[in-house]
Amino acid sequence: MNRKNIKIIRSEKRKKTIQARDINGVLHVYLPAGMGEDEEKKWIDAVIKRMENRRKRHALNSDESLKKRARELNKKYFGGKLEFEIRYVTNQNKRFGSCTHMDKTIRISHRVADMPQWVRDYVIIHELAHLIHPNHSKKFWELVNQYKYTERARGYLMAMGMASDEKVRDKDRASS
Repeated sequence: MNRKNIKIIRSEKRKKTIQARDINGVLHVYLPAGMGEDEEKKWIDAVIKRMENRRKRHALNSDESLKKRARELNKKYFGGKLEFEIRYVTNQNKRFGSCTHMDKTIRISHRVADMPQWVRDYVIIHELAHLIHPNHSKKFWELVNQYKYTERARGYLMAMGMASDEKVRDKDRASS
């Protein structure tokens, strides 16, 4: 980020906190009025780094990168035979992904975007497998379990509190 695109806003009311916002391409940095130059430089450098990392992460976690990764996983685990549309959504707070078998659409919770790649891959593979088996049957789990990090990823999602329907899945898997 160019330092010309930074606006420093000092406040007498602000004692310890630092805040930053990107407003139309200008980084507004809110600082305590009494902060010294060295301290100010340190915080501005940290804010710039954080904003650049956020932009990079956003680019990596775009719908386009999700589609590209899903195509790669389709080729590797399903022989490239699946046809689908996939995108991130912001309205899934209890699920990490969903698949509508009939119209071949997959939706991945935006919360999964910031998770490790191996967890995102598991969620994608799980939803791709629903295009073949729209249930949690034994055959479904055979497909999903081709991915070597399946159990680890499920554990991660359970720990993150995003696998609220895991008991149902375990029951489905046991009864199949």
